[in-house]
Amino acid sequence: MGTDQTPAQVDHLPLNRSVRWRGLHLQTLEHCHIIANGRDTRIRGTIIGPDFGLFYRLKLDENGHPRTVKIERTDGKMLELFSDGAGGWSDDRAEPIPALRGCIDVDIWPTPLTNSLPIWRQDWQDDQPVSFAMAWIDATALSFKRSEQIYTRLDADHFRYQSTDFEAVLEVDADGIVTDYPGLFTRF
Repeated sequence: MGTDQTPAQVDHLPLNRSVRWRGLHLQTLEHCHIIANGRDTRIRGTIIGPDFGLFYRLKLDENGHPRTVKIERTDGKMLELFSDGAGGWSDDRAEPIPALRGCIDVDIWPTPLTNSLPIWRQDWQDDQPVSFAMAWIDATALSFKRSEQIYTRLDADHFRYQSTDFEAVLEVDADGIVTDYPGLFTRF
């Protein structure tokens, strides 16, 4: 199947569920809802921190590629990005973002939900690392940059996540959604 495996193809179509995490590092609470129907995947989430609140929305196409990312903080500031699904990104004025060229997935801080995006699409083999170019977004600052990340499936319930300066072993459920991100997030 290659890298075009969507959540609908991971043996749980349709996916229509809510998930909650407690952020251990920033002391956040998060609630998100995921709907995958084979045509697209829509994700809406809310994160409440000690000194911020924000909403995020993601729309993935039928291949599991992010197409729309919208983050709105409770102070009214907002970031909206669009992808062509092939690594081309633009802002809300349709201006290209060269720094994100080639990034297929998005990784939003501070949520573990976006760790599921590459997990959902990849046809995994245990102990075979796979590299991803990510559009990394700091939702608290509404800033973004390119991030090279490596995921390695250790077994059906665990993935090693590596970036330039960080490494963790993530525990996931049968839907590929993080249940435990040691030191950062735990599901409840």
